[in-house]
Amino acid sequence: MSEQSNAGAVPASHLRVAAVTPFTSIDYPGKLSAVVFVRGCPWRCVYCHNPWMQSRTPQLGDESWERVEKLLARRKGLLDAVVFSGGEPCVDPALSSAVDVVKRHGMLVGLHTGGAYPRHLREIIDRLDWVGLDVKAVPGDEAHFQRVLQVASGGQAFLESYEIIRSSGVPFEARTTVHPSLFTVDQILETASWLAAHGTETFALQIYRKAPGLETGLDPVTGDWPGCDVEEQLGRLFKRFILRRN
Repeated sequence: MSEQSNAGAVPASHLRVAAVTPFTSIDYPGKLSAVVFVRGCPWRCVYCHNPWMQSRTPQLGDESWERVEKLLARRKGLLDAVVFSGGEPCVDPALSSAVDVVKRHGMLVGLHTGGAYPRHLREIIDRLDWVGLDVKAVPGDEAHFQRVLQVASGGQAFLESYEIIRSSGVPFEARTTVHPSLFTVDQILETASWLAAHGTETFALQIYRKAPGLETGLDPVTGDWPGCDVEEQLGRLFKRFILRRN
């Protein structure tokens, strides 16, 4: 079942799986899911919680697609969905085949992506059931993207990916992780206003939190930053607004 029938497709068995969360209720809205973390990411976000997954080179202790398939078979009827996360899952040429395998198991497919690979995203968007889109910086502000991503570019890829997701009709959540040293209050509002004007209905503002044992150089966010006034403004912009502080 792990082989994709389309000629020339990279089989699912080649997917570079870094880790697996076998059961979670928070990674796909309203569904019980497993999360497959795919190895590799072209970006180096300041606040990244999974820097060990950024390399495409397999590491000792990595999981395998074989284990994922065994999990799907064992939990059929218990799991509603599988979410592909990372890293950046769209980096992997075997992702399309892996999506098909999940579909054949009768499960929904979710994707966590920053939009780094719009061409690859376009190839799978019609088979996705939900997308969590990380909005790294103010859309259209390439300098801001470079500051957050710590690489030379990324803003244009995001814009292309956003339009692919929006025009597909697939339900999605846009979410932005913020820290006072990376986002001003005006930039938070500018990001949210752009998303609202371009068809986003669900937006999550994620206040940076330090992962245990991980040094990012960012101080903990204290108090109620960015403040109740900003939260109220964001709440008025979207059909559904979520604040994630811890």
